Amino acid sequence: MSLTRREFTGSTALTGAGFALTGAAGALATAPGALAAEDAPEIAGRPEQEPGYGPLRPDPHGMLALPAGFSYRIITHSGVTKLETGEDTPSNHDGTATFEGSRGVTLLVNNHELDGPRDEVEYPVPLTEGLVYDPAAPGGCTIVETHRDGRTAEWVGISGTANNCAGGRTPWGTWLTCEENSDRAGQNGMTKDHGYVFEVDPYDRRANQNSKPIKAFGRYDHEAVVIDPRTGYAYLTEDADEPNGLFFRWVPPHGFKHGRGQLRRLADDAGVLQAPRCFDAGGRFVDDLSRATKIGVVYGVDWVDVPDRDARTVDVRQQFEAEDVTRARKLEGMWWADGGAYIVSSYARDESPGRPHDGQVWFYHPRRRTLTLKVLLGVNTEPDKDGAFDGPDNITVSPYGGLVIAEDGEGVQHLFGATERGRTYPIARNDLNDSEFTGVVFSPDGRTLFANIQEPGIMLAITGPWRRTPRH
Repeated sequence: MSLTRREFTGSTALTGAGFALTGAAGALATAPGALAAEDAPEIAGRPEQEPGYGPLRPDPHGMLALPAGFSYRIITHSGVTKLETGEDTPSNHDGTATFEGSRGVTLLVNNHELDGPRDEVEYPVPLTEGLVYDPAAPGGCTIVETHRDGRTAEWVGISGTANNCAGGRTPWGTWLTCEENSDRAGQNGMTKDHGYVFEVDPYDRRANQNSKPIKAFGRYDHEAVVIDPRTGYAYLTEDADEPNGLFFRWVPPHGFKHGRGQLRRLADDAGVLQAPRCFDAGGRFVDDLSRATKIGVVYGVDWVDVPDRDARTVDVRQQFEAEDVTRARKLEGMWWADGGAYIVSSYARDESPGRPHDGQVWFYHPRRRTLTLKVLLGVNTEPDKDGAFDGPDNITVSPYGGLVIAEDGEGVQHLFGATERGRTYPIARNDLNDSEFTGVVFSPDGRTLFANIQEPGIMLAITGPWRRTPRH
C-alpha cells in the first residue's frame, strides 16, 4: 500500500531534526573538521565542553593511537594467532557482532572479506568439514571467544563463502553474514552461485553444519542486514554502482515465526523482497539519496517488489527503470536501534546525480515509513591530514550515547564518534597502515569496544574511561 501525501506530511512533523532518540544519534550534522571551538555554543556563559576524550596519542608500538587513559589489546591477528585446529587466523577482518557468553565470556562472530580464487589467498578461512558452502571460495566467518583474563579461542563458523563483508545480529542471538560478491558458478573458479546471506550461530556449533544460503533475501552484492524484532521484516543494503545500489526490505510470509534455524528452512521464494521508492514532502520522486543536502531532510518511502530476486539473467538493481526506485552509492553498514534502522551511504561522487558528499547516515522509521537524514559529511579535500573524517562504513549505536563509526575513506583512517548535536570526535587512529577500520561493536556489558583493522586482519579490544556523551 502506498503512503499518501497526507500521511507522509503528518509523519514529517514527528521525524525532522528535532526527533528525540534514546541513547542514540539525533540530528547529526558534521563537516570535515566538525565544529570549530570558537563556534561552540556557550552554557551559563562558559564555552561548551569539547566532545570526546581528548586528542589521540601516537602509539609507541605503531598500531593504534588512542586518547589518554585508553588502551588496547590484540585479540586475533591473521598469520600470527591460531585457530583451535592449529591453522592460521584468516585475513581481511570485516563485520563483527558480540554475544554474551557464560561467566564473563564474550563471543564474537567475525567476517573475513575474501573473494576470488581460493588458491590466490594466503590466509583463507579453513575448509572445516561440515561447514563448507563452496570449496572454491576463500571467505567465511570465525567465532572468537574472549575471557576477562585475556584468554582467547577461535574456530570456524562457516567457510567456502565469498567476500563476507558486513551483516547483522539477529534478535534471537545469531549472526547473518553477507556476501558482497555475486559470482555465478563457473566465475573465478566458483562451483556454486554466490551473493547470498547465511546464518551463523555462535553458541551451537552443530547448528552451523550443512551451510545453506537464505535465498529468500535475494542474490546481489549484500553489505548489511538488520531484523525488525517487532515485525520480523529484514532490511538489507547493497554496495554497488552502475547503477547505484539499493536498500531492500524483505517481508516474511504470513504466519512465519523467526528463531534459531528458521531462516534456513524458508523456501527460496518465501516472502517478498522489495526496493524503496522515495518522495519528498511535495510528493516529488527522489531518484537518489545524494539529492539530500540538509540535515533533517525527511523522505517518505513506498516499496516496490523485486521481479527476480535470484537475478537469474539480470542483476537485481538493473531490473528497475530509473523512475522506479531510489538508489544510493555505497550503501554500507546498518544498525537497529530506537525502533528503526540506521543506514550508511559512504560517499557520493560523479556516479550519483545529487551533491557530492563524504558520508550520510539515514534513519529509517518502519512504522512511519520515513527516511530521515541524520549525518552528512562534507567532501574531505585533505584526507591525508589528521582530524577530518570521511567514508563512514560499519556503524554502531553506543551505549554511552551517539554513534561510533568505522572510517573507510581516503588517507588517515579513524574510529570516530558523533554526538546527538552532530559534533564529531576521534576515538582511535590506525597508526599501522592505511587500511580501513571494520567491525566496530561494543561488548554486551559496554566496557569494551571491539574493532578490526581489515588488512592484514587484526581484531582489537579497546578499553578506557568511557562516559556518557553530552547531548551537544
